Amino acid sequence: METASCTCATAWSSTAPRPTDPMRALWRGIVRIVFWSYERGSWPYDVLVAAILVFVLLTPRAWFHDRPQESVGASSSVSLVAEDVDAQTRTYRLDATLLSPQKRTAKATPELERETHDILNRTVEDLRDSTFQVVRIDPSVASDGSVSYYDVTVHR
Repeated sequence: METASCTCATAWSSTAPRPTDPMRALWRGIVRIVFWSYERGSWPYDVLVAAILVFVLLTPRAWFHDRPQESVGASSSVSLVAEDVDAQTRTYRLDATLLSPQKRTAKATPELERETHDILNRTVEDLRDSTFQVVRIDPSVASDGSVSYYDVTVHR
């Protein structure tokens, strides 16, 4: 049985470069990168893996602002009470329930100061990742002798 062969003439010869060949090659490269269609072990594959590793390892962490979500209770239990611009101090009111019962004392202790500093650093956006000092802690004692909240004055 004979097979018919057809030779079709093309408008462009195979030796003459097409005017859109560089653009097609660029587009083909972009499509292959996006769909990751390079064979494992080929040099483009290795270059892409190296680029991803460089990005992951050398990108500053601050670019992503990735932080754990704070609970609504903690952030609503801390509020700004007063601000003294001249002295560069702010006073925040902390609900005493944010502290463990062992650290809820009516007088300022180093443990109480450290704990309130950590709470403010976690919950107050303006104090995150900045240095500040707890200047004064004023507890508000209820009639039964328990502490209901603390007014914490900080200096930036």
